[in-house]
Amino acid sequence: MQLNAPRIVVVGSYATGLTMKVDRLPGSGETLLGTGYRVDYGGKGSNQAVACARLGASVSFIAKIGNDAFGEMAMGLYRDEGVQTVHVQQTADAPTGVGFIIVDANTGHNCITIDPGANELLSAMDVARGVEASAPAGVVLTQLEVSVAAAEAAMVAGRAIKAITILNPAPVRPLPASILSFIDVLTPNETEARVLAGIRPDGAMEPENIAQQLIQNGVKNVIMTLGERGALIVNSSSVTHVPAISVPAVDTTGAGDAFNAGLAVALASGANIGDAVRFGVVTGGLAVTKDGVISSLSRIIQVVEFYKKSSLTAPGWLSTVAG
Repeated sequence: MQLNAPRIVVVGSYATGLTMKVDRLPGSGETLLGTGYRVDYGGKGSNQAVACARLGASVSFIAKIGNDAFGEMAMGLYRDEGVQTVHVQQTADAPTGVGFIIVDANTGHNCITIDPGANELLSAMDVARGVEASAPAGVVLTQLEVSVAAAEAAMVAGRAIKAITILNPAPVRPLPASILSFIDVLTPNETEARVLAGIRPDGAMEPENIAQQLIQNGVKNVIMTLGERGALIVNSSSVTHVPAISVPAVDTTGAGDAFNAGLAVALASGANIGDAVRFGVVTGGLAVTKDGVISSLSRIIQVVEFYKKSSLTAPGWLSTVAG
């Protein structure tokens, strides 16, 4: 870890991922044969913490896991990846969370179901204390695989320590108005943005107009991820489209986590919002080229090599973080 590494606090979930591939995603009531079953590290918070650490950040993770074999598996991961675990609590009151992932072998698209387990026991007080103790930090990043109260506490505490606050609203659920004004950067996909804005899934509205609704509700910046079309940056003064990078898609499972990690590391390194999203698009794009989640998260040296081999200009701060 570099002495000048950007400091990030990630508040979120851990869930062991159980994955298999199918020729196509099943319909309602349908049973299909799968292949390639594997057990992986998972949970959006954990993935994003590891991804940030691999990108050169100093990462403190705030989470709750079970006092069981899957929990020990998680702690081993954090030791190996250099993620700080002072605020990762193990409990005997609930099992470690579990996620079931089905991947379409032909397209790389996936569907996921989750049993949160111990994640649901992470309290707002746990989060507030952990964030405060982790100061100073450039970014506080959270998701919605923990309770809304815990996510709100992360944003409020992040603002209190003068960090940039990022909420990745997945899995999406309606949010109280009280949390929105504490979010500096909201990173939904188009479906999640519609839910948060109270717009019907089939309602006719352009992505930038959906994002503007969220800005009016109190969010400072909306970064809407658009998959193969890149990302849209919307705030009160501008709308900017950032195109995706061209890469072969193998498995999209970890792309969102890799995007959010890249965004967080760039912002914590002093990048402006546009450059940070461009970096997130690169880290998210690189993730779809590999199977799995943890295995798809790039290390900083791999990102540097991609910039060298592509026609893209690497951000100036990247060499500082990479050492």
